Amino acid sequence: MSFTKAFSPALREIRILCSQTGPQSAGTRQFILNRYAAIKDLNPDLPVLVREANGTPARVFARFERGVEKHAELENLSASEVESKVAQLLGSS
Repeated sequence: MSFTKAFSPALREIRILCSQTGPQSAGTRQFILNRYAAIKDLNPDLPVLVREANGTPARVFARFERGVEKHAELENLSASEVESKVAQLLGSS
């Protein structure tokens, strides 16, 4: 899945957690810089929350309709690997 089209209406929220300075979160931070604008342009009403806190492990959470929530670990991944993990998570509704 590429981030060039709108997501399924079943997707209610995306939360990305990472450390703002930790090397384990570098790929996640780069993914946010590269893809956040495209995701919001195509999904303006979808809440995309980015939470940075020192020492926080890099993870992404997706909340779907009916309260279903899934997550993926993003520690020590490159930006392209993070993109693949996020795409896989969002496609698993």
